[in-house]
Amino acid sequence: MKPFRTVGVIGKRREPHRPTLGKLCSALESLGCEVLVAHNDELPELPAGRRVDAEELAGRAELAIVVGGDGTLLGAGRYLAPAGVPLLGVNQGRLGFLVDIAPDEMAESLAAVIGGRYELEERLILSARLTRDGKTEDSVYTAVNDVVLRNQASIRMIEFESWMGEQFISLHRADGMIVCSPTGSTAYALSGGGPLLHPSLQAMALVPICPHTLSDRPIVIGGDQQVKLIVRGDDTQATVTFDGQISEALEPGDSVLIERSDKPLKLIHPTGSSYFAILRNKLRWGRGQESIAER
Repeated sequence: MKPFRTVGVIGKRREPHRPTLGKLCSALESLGCEVLVAHNDELPELPAGRRVDAEELAGRAELAIVVGGDGTLLGAGRYLAPAGVPLLGVNQGRLGFLVDIAPDEMAESLAAVIGGRYELEERLILSARLTRDGKTEDSVYTAVNDVVLRNQASIRMIEFESWMGEQFISLHRADGMIVCSPTGSTAYALSGGGPLLHPSLQAMALVPICPHTLSDRPIVIGGDQQVKLIVRGDDTQATVTFDGQISEALEPGDSVLIERSDKPLKLIHPTGSSYFAILRNKLRWGRGQESIAER
């Protein structure tokens, strides 16, 4: 694999992350890398690296290393995926499903990755546009995990339609709907009873949130399809969120068009990384069966 020479560093605004950030920047510089640190007023002075804005980092970095949890990587992925910059995560969060390098493994893993010994994975992510009064807005929203339609303020159900292209799927009365990528299938959608999708799949899952009818079950569709959610009901106050981090209010008649993004999310993993090992170790998937496998 191609080695990296210009590396971006994205950190979170928390005191416990500062030592890791400092060690990371120093290690990268010792490996001969130009270090670009994403500008953040709350980050401390670091022993190495030059502060740059998001635009310069996206335009110049060959690799971006994210120090934080999955949420930090989601935010970085939304603006770096369109630029084609691959991401590597150093876990300083809780679960760390996407950020798979522990701080105590950082030095060894960095040397291998910077030297070209790594695995590159491309994952489908989502793109969305909003339509109001028959006019589609210019803004395009990107979501690594999911696009979620839900009630804006109260615990009342909302009413909405779902479509796949020109095909009507259903009229729903529920707390909302999760449209997730394979990456997002291990997040909110999993808690909502959705299926696990292997990250290599070109697919999306539609997962109703607490539907009023027992037959309103999750469904998986091809990644080349378009999904449209249309808000119905005169008194419905809905909102749409992207990765749980960006929200927009919706009115009755508004719609959300969701499809595969033109650019995939590129993730860097240490060699030998296993998706199923991550499922077992971090989600406890299949636990209780180890003794059977060992027989």
